[in-house]
Amino acid sequence: MTETGSPERDRPTLPSKHLPAVEFRDLPEPVRLRKITGASVIILATAIGSGEMILWPYITSQIGFTFIWAAIVGFGIQFFLNMEIERYTLATGESAITGFTRFWKPWWWLFIVFALLQNFWPGWATGAASSVSFALSLGADAPIVPITIAALVAIGITLTLSPVVYQWVEKIQGVLVGLILLFVIIAIPVATTGDAWGALLSEGIGGADFPIGHENLSVALLLGALAFAGAGGANNLVQSNYIRDKGMGMGARMPRIVSPITGHEEATPSLGYMFPTDEENMRRWRGWWRIANWEQLITFWGLGVLTLVTMSVLAYSTLPQGTVQQQDLAFLLLEGQALQDIVAPWFGTAFWAAATFALFSTNLGIIDYTCRLIADQMKINALKDSSFWSESKIYAAFVWIMIVVGSVILLAGVDQPFLLVVISSSIAGVQMFIYSGLLILLNRKALPKELKVRGVRLAVLIVSFVFFGFLSVLLVLDSLGL
Repeated sequence: MTETGSPERDRPTLPSKHLPAVEFRDLPEPVRLRKITGASVIILATAIGSGEMILWPYITSQIGFTFIWAAIVGFGIQFFLNMEIERYTLATGESAITGFTRFWKPWWWLFIVFALLQNFWPGWATGAASSVSFALSLGADAPIVPITIAALVAIGITLTLSPVVYQWVEKIQGVLVGLILLFVIIAIPVATTGDAWGALLSEGIGGADFPIGHENLSVALLLGALAFAGAGGANNLVQSNYIRDKGMGMGARMPRIVSPITGHEEATPSLGYMFPTDEENMRRWRGWWRIANWEQLITFWGLGVLTLVTMSVLAYSTLPQGTVQQQDLAFLLLEGQALQDIVAPWFGTAFWAAATFALFSTNLGIIDYTCRLIADQMKINALKDSSFWSESKIYAAFVWIMIVVGSVILLAGVDQPFLLVVISSSIAGVQMFIYSGLLILLNRKALPKELKVRGVRLAVLIVSFVFFGFLSVLLVLDSLGL
C-alpha cells in the first residue's frame, strides 16, 4: 500500500541525474528462510564448475595446500560482496549495476562489455564435453567441438522456452548441484586420505604462501583462481537479478524475465522503488536482511567451501605433486584414472560424470546471468521506450548471440577449456576490483543512513578493493613482461 502526502515518501533518495527518481512503496513482509532457500543455488552452480572443479584442484596438484588459505579468503570476501549487492536490491528492487549507473551513465554499457569479454569463451561447455569423452573412453578422436556446440544449443533451447526463466534455471541447477554434492559426500570417506586432510591443516596454515613465480602458475591463473573462489566477476553482480526474481525485498515488486514464446511478458524497464524508513518498514527490513544473510551463508559460502576443499583434497590424494605438467584438463583425466585404480572403475566414471554436471551447470548459469545482466541494462538505458523490446526478448536474443559467438570461437580452433577458463577468470578478477569500490560508493551515498554499509562489512569492501586491485596491477605488469 502506498500512502501519499508524507514528506518522506515524496523525497527522492536515489541519485536521479542519469536515471529517473523512484517512487516510495512499503517494503513487503519478509518470508521464512525455507521459502527463499535456493536464491544462491545458481551462483553456487556457476562457482562449482570453475574454481572448485578446475582451478583450485589444479593448483593443489602443483603446490599442495600452501595457497588454499586464499580460496577461503576469496569465498569470505565474496560472501560480503554478494550481501552488499543484495543490500541495494533488497532496498530498491534495482540491480547494483543500475545503482552504479545513477552515479555515472557509462557504467551500464561498460559492465555489459566486461560480462561479454568474460563469458563469450565457452570453456565450461568444452570442459563438459571433454569429461564426457573421458567417461566414454573416446580418446583423442573424441568430437569435442560438435558435442560442445550441441550442449550450447541445448542450453539455448532451455533458456528461451522456460515459461519463467528463473524458476526453471533454479530447478535445473538445484538438481545438478545435488548430484555434485552427492559425489562430494561419497568421495570424502571413499577416496580421500587422512594424510591429505592432515596436509590441508599443516600446509594450509603452517606453510601458507603466495606462489608468484611458480613455473606452472601464471599471474592470470592465480588472479582467476581467487576470483573464482566463489562465483567471480559479473556473476556476483547478477545476484541482484536472482534475488529480485526470487521475490526478495523490493524485488517482489519488479517484473520477471519470462519466455517470449511461452510466457506473459512485461515490457517496462526495471527501475525500482524506495521504502520510507519508518518503524514498520525497518522491522521488515531487518527480517529480510537476516534471512538473506543466512541463505547466502548456507547455500553459497557453506556448500561452496565444502566443495572446493573436498575437490582439492581429492586431487591431493590422487595426484602427487609433479604428476601434472601441462595447463589443460589432463589432470581431470589423470585424476579419474587414478580413482579407477585406487577405489573402483565405477568411481572414476562417477568423478567424470560429476565434472560433466559441474561444467555444464556452470555454462548454463553463465549464459543465463550474462544475458540477464544485458537485458536489464539495455531495457533501462537504451530501449526504455520500446514497446516491442521487452527485457525477455532482449534476454532471448542475447542467449542465441552468445551461443553463435561461442560456436564460432570453437570452430576457429580456440577450443582448449583450461585456457578459456583462465582468460575468463582473470577478466573476472579485474571486474571485482572495480565494483568493490563502486559498492562502497553505492551503499554509502545512495541509500538512507539507516541502510548504509558500515563497520566490518565496509572494511571487507575496502580490503576487497585493495586485494583485487593489487592482483590486477600484477596481471597488467605480467602481461607487459615486467
